[in-house]
Amino acid sequence: MGLCPKLVRRDFGGEYTRSAAQAVVWRWWETFWSDFVPAVTQGEDFTVLVNGDLVDGVHHGSTTQISHNMSVQRDLAERILAPVHDKCRGSFFVVRGTPAHAGESSEDEESIARYVGSIPDQVGQYARPELWIRVGDFLVHAMHHVGGTSSNRTEANALMAEMGEEFAWAGRIGEQAPDVVIRSHRHCNIEVNGPTPKGRFYSFSTSGWQLKTPFVYKIAGGRIAPPQFGGSVVRVGKQGLETHHFTKMVKRAKAVG
Repeated sequence: MGLCPKLVRRDFGGEYTRSAAQAVVWRWWETFWSDFVPAVTQGEDFTVLVNGDLVDGVHHGSTTQISHNMSVQRDLAERILAPVHDKCRGSFFVVRGTPAHAGESSEDEESIARYVGSIPDQVGQYARPELWIRVGDFLVHAMHHVGGTSSNRTEANALMAEMGEEFAWAGRIGEQAPDVVIRSHRHCNIEVNGPTPKGRFYSFSTSGWQLKTPFVYKIAGGRIAPPQFGGSVVRVGKQGLETHHFTKMVKRAKAVG
């Protein structure tokens, strides 16, 4: 259900050919990197953050993965991400995702991040728990996890709450609060923002690159929503901070009769 080039070689000489839906998603992936990112960054150098869940793993009895051999999943992730590393000239970071997908200690993500050439953190981990990074004079904080929702009308609540926690803890410990908070995990893009003395704060969650799995069809909120695909760009322009989001959605199934 995830990103897939045309053909994947599996253990003992087997092969997997992507589905028609995966072919559409792959074209969106190529469009994001070939058209959207160059247009938004205006030819400037940029940094890439992959914000967790580089592989799906073998979890909760699921059977939809291309292979349950983790070496196949890791090889596929490395094959997809190596060209991205080249596009940003090595300014590449990986944040750890969900243990159910990448192992309790994110061992699969660590292996992929090391192979691709992710910049390690201060203790030498190539896949880090979180990333604090400056974009111009602004501070960005990225982590994978964020609260979910069972209702469309409360979709933004967790992101506003996350920003409030950032402000509260920064004040409590005497640190600078982030201007941008980035979260993932939910596979959907939504942003909240508001005024600050420096301009505006931004708190957003990123889209994913995975089609709807059987698990999603049974959870509140996710079972009705179409899957979202895309990425986001944070940039400093003439008017200060800018956020740009590339988001595509699969159309719902056609009605019969």
